[in-house]
Amino acid sequence: MKIISAIVLAALVVGGGWRVFVHKSNLKPALVTPVMDVHNEFSDDLPARMYRVTHEAGSSGDRSDRPKLIALTFDDGPYPIFTPLLLDELRALHVPATFFLIGRDAEQWPELTRRIESDGDEIADHTYSHPNLDQETADQVRAEVLRGRDVLWNLAHDPSVNTLMRPPHGRYTEGTLRTVQSLGYKVVLWTDDSGDWRTLTTEQIEKHMLQHATAPEIVLLHSGKLATIEALPTVVEHFRRAGYEFVTAGELIRRVQAGDINHPARRSV
Repeated sequence: MKIISAIVLAALVVGGGWRVFVHKSNLKPALVTPVMDVHNEFSDDLPARMYRVTHEAGSSGDRSDRPKLIALTFDDGPYPIFTPLLLDELRALHVPATFFLIGRDAEQWPELTRRIESDGDEIADHTYSHPNLDQETADQVRAEVLRGRDVLWNLAHDPSVNTLMRPPHGRYTEGTLRTVQSLGYKVVLWTDDSGDWRTLTTEQIEKHMLQHATAPEIVLLHSGKLATIEALPTVVEHFRRAGYEFVTAGELIRRVQAGDINHPARRSV
């Protein structure tokens, strides 16, 4: 027990490893590529996790050179009122974003799906019906991802529909990841959960995002929240002032190594 405590303490104070133990929703890797060994890299086994933390803390060196790129990612929808308001705000701020859309909702509001693409934003797969994939069989996971892909591709021909996906609620098992990997997808999670899926005020969302900034950064947000839309001007202003560039998730992944995304540097904005 004393050995484990010592390892935890080392992780807390060296190289930013403390992030593994704080902000429970961020314990997940931010990016899982089709070539990653999900068992070795992301095992839930505590000793294995301790080893990874101390190994990374001791070998990754100075993280101050992590690129200041930020991707705003919006889950769910599209929605008939909030999504147009969100798109208007993003356009006014000249900020690109990534929308992880639910296939069933995109079918219901096809014109909004097409508008997301025409506005220059990125569309990615969030399954067809938004189930908890950690409770689904491999065949069910495969069907959800592929049906969501087909619906989105028929509505908007964004290549990211075929390469980027996010499991609903960020819930998955090792088997889920392997199934999605077999389809050629990168599983895109986040480096920061804004918490806007709860009932938060605009000020609470702003405060959280500014206090938990990382470089690089993939932020989990949601399309159907008015407070999120109202928080964007302040958030964008602060991040830009701190030297950040806003990009889509796909562009961030192309420009940054997976290891840098999964182990970002803490930044002040």
